[in-house]
Parts: sequence; C-alpha cells; structure tokens
Amino acid sequence: MTFRIPPFAALLGLLSASPAVRLSAQSLRVPFETFTLPNGLQVIVHEDHSVPLVAVNIWYHVGSSDEQPGRTGFAHLFEHIMFMGSQHVPTGDFDKLLEAAGADNNGSTTEDRTNYYEDGPSNALPLMLWLDSDRMGFLLPEMTADKVDLQRGVVQNERRQSYENRPYGLAEENILRRLYPPEHPYNWPVIGSMTDLQAATLEDVRRFFGTYYTPNNATLVVAGDIAPREARRIAERYFGDIPRGPAVHRRAAWPVQLGSDVYATLEDRVQLPRVYDAWHTVRAFADGDATLDVLANVLSAGKSSRLYKRLVYELQIATDVVAFQDGGRIDGKFELFATARPGHDLNELQRVIDDELKRLAELGPTAREVERAQNTFEAEFLARIERVGGFGGKADQLNFYNYFVGTPDYFQKDLDRYRRVTPADVQQAVRRHLTEAHRVVLSVVPQGKPELAATP
Repeated sequence: MTFRIPPFAALLGLLSASPAVRLSAQSLRVPFETFTLPNGLQVIVHEDHSVPLVAVNIWYHVGSSDEQPGRTGFAHLFEHIMFMGSQHVPTGDFDKLLEAAGADNNGSTTEDRTNYYEDGPSNALPLMLWLDSDRMGFLLPEMTADKVDLQRGVVQNERRQSYENRPYGLAEENILRRLYPPEHPYNWPVIGSMTDLQAATLEDVRRFFGTYYTPNNATLVVAGDIAPREARRIAERYFGDIPRGPAVHRRAAWPVQLGSDVYATLEDRVQLPRVYDAWHTVRAFADGDATLDVLANVLSAGKSSRLYKRLVYELQIATDVVAFQDGGRIDGKFELFATARPGHDLNELQRVIDDELKRLAELGPTAREVERAQNTFEAEFLARIERVGGFGGKADQLNFYNYFVGTPDYFQKDLDRYRRVTPADVQQAVRRHLTEAHRVVLSVVPQGKPELAATP
C-alpha cells in the first residue's frame, strides 16, 4: 500500500500553520473533547475551523475476529447491509441525501473493527448524524431476507473477484489457515468463506446486529468545522434515545507460535510463481511493532531497499518484492513475498531472501537505512493527518487510537515509537521474529508446475 506524498518539509510547514494541529520539535497535538451518552455511545469531538468541512467517523467494535467458525464473513456482510436502508431512510436514499448535500461516504471492515464515515460541508452535520443514528437504531425493521440475499450475492461476487478469480488471490487465505489454528479468530479472511456466507440466515444476521451494532459498542468521532457544544447537542438529539445493547466481551490477546516450518504449494491460474513467507510477530502497539515496520521498510521499500536491490535490480530474478508488519488487536504477523521472473524458480528467490535476512541478523541495518525508514513513516503520517476526514484522516486516527490504546490523542506517542527505533532494535527483531522463528512458506505456482515451488 504505497502512495505519493508531498515533501516532508512542505508538510511540516502546512501543519505548523494550522490552528487545529500544533506541531513542534517536541509535540504534535490534536485537541479533542469526549463525552459518553447514557446509552454508552462514546463521542469524540475535534474542532478544526481551517476549512468549512466536517467529518463523521463511527467505529463499531466488531470485525471478523468476533465471528465463529462456520459463520464467517458476517462483519463484512453487515458493512454492505448497513447501506440497504433503515426505517426512515428507504434503500438508496442514504447516498442520494448525502450527495445532494455535497457529502460523500464509505465504510470498511477489518479483523478488529467496522467503520463508516461521511465527509461534507459543515452545515450537513445534522444530516450525517441523523442518517447514522437511523441505521444504528432502526435498521432491524427494514432487514428482510430479500435484502440479506441481495447483499450476500454482492459479497460472494466480491469474493470471486478478489479471491477465486484474481491471480494470487487465494494466497492470504491459505497462509492464515496454516499460520493460525482453526479456532483462532485470525484463521479466516475478513470476507469469510463462500460456504459460510451461503449458510447465513436472516435470524443469524439479526442476532449479529443486536449483539454488536449498539451504542455501547461504538465510538463516534465528529471532527472539523464544529464547536464541541453544538456537536454534543446534535449527537444527543439523534443518538440519545437509542437503547443500550448487551455487554460485549471482546477476545483477549491470543499470541500463537508455530512448532515447525510449514511448507505448502498452491497451483493457481498465474503466469509467474510467487513465494510468501509469514511469521508470527506482535500485535499492534506492542513492543517491537514499530521496529518491525521499520524492518519491512529496510527490506522492500524503494529501489535501494535490501531485497529489491538484490532480487530485482542486481540478480534480476524477481519482478517485485513486498514486506510488511501486520499488527492486529489480538496478534500480529510479518509477511514477505516475491514474484519470480520467467525462467526462475522459487528456491532461487528463497535462498536470496534467507541470505539477506541472515546478513541483517548478523550485522544489522545501517543507521542511514533506519533513518530513511523513519523519515518515510513520519512523512506519510503527517500527510494523512493533514486531512480531517476519509480513511486515515484525523477523525479516523482519533477512533483508531481510542480503540487500540485507549486515548484518542496518541499522535505524538505514535511518532515517537518510530523515532526511537535503532539499528540494534531492527537487528534484534530480525533474529527474534524471523531467522530464529518458524514460518509458513507458501509457493503459488502455475497450474501443472509444482516443481517451481520452494522446498525445505
């Protein structure tokens, strides 16, 4: 997931000038006020009058990790159902009303949460909050078997496009199945399985909504051109009468270790073989999480990174290489994959990958490599919070920090995690989590060519 960002110096100047984000050499602060309604809905308000825009960002504390084996895919299915109309907003009117007001909206689902957002002119805030409150409090009367069947079909088609019919699309599902035991909540992909989606009944969906889509299992962020007192008045008006739901018991952290290396081969409709390595690491914000992000950057970010330089530029045996740390609420994993050029098999790639990991474990990265990674993360971070709304903007980050670390304004402390990483930290992380740990090695090869797979 890479995107172009403005030069760091330009971002620094833009953010320093903003009255809503105070940035200095010592501190980055995003002011907020928070209150909780009697029904348990937590509301976080960030005031920013730099432009006449407002963002509404609501997180329901439910994701695919809250599902049960045999009933996977519900969290993502519900993301779709939430746009299918509620008691006072007929199907299709949610988007029409927002578009007429000059606003837009979207949603997303992960293993750990489901979020919905609306961004628009500040005078559209009452409309945004009314629409969100109606689907929180009055969705059930409009939930029918026909609507569930329609969205079930949409999600199944999405799965076909993103998994079954996409090159290498089934790789992640295969990795998760081998990395985690069947009962672990990270064992299945967010989208769920075709079988489970087909088995979902209207009563299953109603029960899921009644358990998780409640005010006491949600956090609402209102950010932008709005005063906290006014935001509170509107939130109380539209959400205050929605009844509290049952208490939700979240799964505790569930770290897993592999007892041995696991090698597997998947024959797929692909032209070039690709090898995936996956290790258990640490969950989000745990010690070492930021260090593993830096490690991933050193390995594969940019043409001067360790693996790109060896595999793609010097040896020319791979077309690409990607590495990333994926820390969730319950556990974390580190993944690395590389695609072979025509005429090369995956054992060639794996030998170079292992050689570079061994070299990093023995000698560590240079100070310049770590500094480059830190600068990249800082620039990307500042680029995101320059925006109030959208995925990764200030409203979304306030919800993110509130959910994962218990305080909305964790911006400076998050940056500090990366600033503190040293070459010795990266060297230790390679040893502890990669070279001295077991992994899943999945080879995705063209159909009928298993001999191209990596072997122990």
